[in-house]
Amino acid sequence: MPAGRSGILFVVLLFIVPGAFLMALAMGSADVEFSAVLQALAGSGPEQVRSLIIDLRLPRALTAFAVGGLLAVAGVLMQVLLRNPLAEPYILGSSGGAAVAALIVMSLGMGSLVVDAAAFGGAMAATLLVFSIAQGTGSWTPTRLLLTGVVLAAGFSAATTLILSLSPDQNLRGMLFWLMGDLSFAFEPARPLVLLAILVIGGTLSARHLNVLARGELQAAIVGLPVRGFRYLIFAAASLATALAVTSVGVIGFIGLVVPHLVRLVAGSDHRVVLPASALAGGALLVVADTLARTIMAPRQLPVGALTAAIGVPLFLVLMSRLRAERYR
Repeated sequence: MPAGRSGILFVVLLFIVPGAFLMALAMGSADVEFSAVLQALAGSGPEQVRSLIIDLRLPRALTAFAVGGLLAVAGVLMQVLLRNPLAEPYILGSSGGAAVAALIVMSLGMGSLVVDAAAFGGAMAATLLVFSIAQGTGSWTPTRLLLTGVVLAAGFSAATTLILSLSPDQNLRGMLFWLMGDLSFAFEPARPLVLLAILVIGGTLSARHLNVLARGELQAAIVGLPVRGFRYLIFAAASLATALAVTSVGVIGFIGLVVPHLVRLVAGSDHRVVLPASALAGGALLVVADTLARTIMAPRQLPVGALTAAIGVPLFLVLMSRLRAERYR
């Protein structure tokens, strides 16, 4: 991709991201003027407006941006790891493991800290289980890892349905919202923001290796890349990003699948551009989706995962139709 086009892409994204944040801070059950938002961010203006913006809406928007960026980066890494353009962050069963663990402790009436710890532990345990089964007695292949993840994800889905059917009625609404993504209590953006920064910086510095591995393991081995160790590193990074995203806001689909596709459609396949651009685009998309979830039927809030699916499905279908048309042109 020419340097000019990549520069234009980043300029557009650097306009979209602040715009998404301004929209998130200004819109809600109580709308705020943009000038009042800027005053609150500067530390002036009415105390009630400052409290609304600084204490409630800004942490939620930052969490949404960080989680969207993590899911998009994890999608990029999973597509490199599995050499499959349809790979996405939840394909190794991490969301299923997190859901089963979190729903169990929710049904027992545990607090949010225990739910977060259970979701993170379940996500990492599920990912390690998929990897250990796929590896068996020898080395794993992308196809074996993919099939193992799909099968175990189906098992986790069945377990989730069983837990929901046995849970008390008063707990079902909270469980369902968590399963569909819920940022109502997402007020601690520090951890996902730090991990996102680490992955974007590390992934951009390693973009040359990602480019080589995406072309195949043989080509990577020929140029001297330590394929086995680098695959483990990608696997760990993508799994950690997915686990932390699920722990922070629940299960939110389509961002890790659609955003990398859209970025590659514009930017090509150079991961020096794809990875940071996907982080910005994924973060902005989730911020916009969460804002819509808060405002469409305010004061009621919709599950943000339903909004990302409503946005992601048409985009993915349009993308697939364009790729099919280009293939047979």
